[in-house]
Amino acid sequence: MIANLYMNRFLKHWRQTGKGEIWKAHVINYADDFVILSCGHAQEALAWTDRTMTKLGLTLNRTKTRLCEARTERFDFLGYSFGLHRFRQTGRRFIGASPSPKSVQRLKDKVGEILVPGNMGQWNEVRDTLNRLLRGWCGYFSPGSHYVADRAIEAHLYDRVRNFLARRHKMPARAIGPFTMTAVFGELGMPRLRDCRRRGAAS
Repeated sequence: MIANLYMNRFLKHWRQTGKGEIWKAHVINYADDFVILSCGHAQEALAWTDRTMTKLGLTLNRTKTRLCEARTERFDFLGYSFGLHRFRQTGRRFIGASPSPKSVQRLKDKVGEILVPGNMGQWNEVRDTLNRLLRGWCGYFSPGSHYVADRAIEAHLYDRVRNFLARRHKMPARAIGPFTMTAVFGELGMPRLRDCRRRGAAS
């Protein structure tokens, strides 16, 4: 609550001084996390923000604060990476958003926590837990570009599910047996992430 109070004071000062109009800039915030989008005045906006935060008795997080040219690089905010992307088929550049590498890794870690060797639950229970996790992920990361992140997540998911089920059936390490990718993303009930999003959009 204290952080939100200071953030509200900062935003009020931003509006009262007209910095948005002067610098052709917008502040986008969630709680006390924020970015300033500016056209040609980013250095001025950063210096002013630093001074204003100091007056409020706060300091900017130097490890998270930086200037970024979104036409040539990316920045992370609320789990997304914003900035320069490329179309997979043509290589053409565009400014967009996609799940950040940290967000993808966090999801992989959560999958691993569910599929630990000590999990003795029935497969249908384990499957349903994974499905809830994946639906939540797809619900949040519905806007933007997903292809690269989805490929990485599905490859990890398949690898972990196959190993999990192979252990249960006392199969040799890295064996595939009946647990092919078609089976895992078919009769065994793991969804393709694109299908999760379609079902979410239709509901």
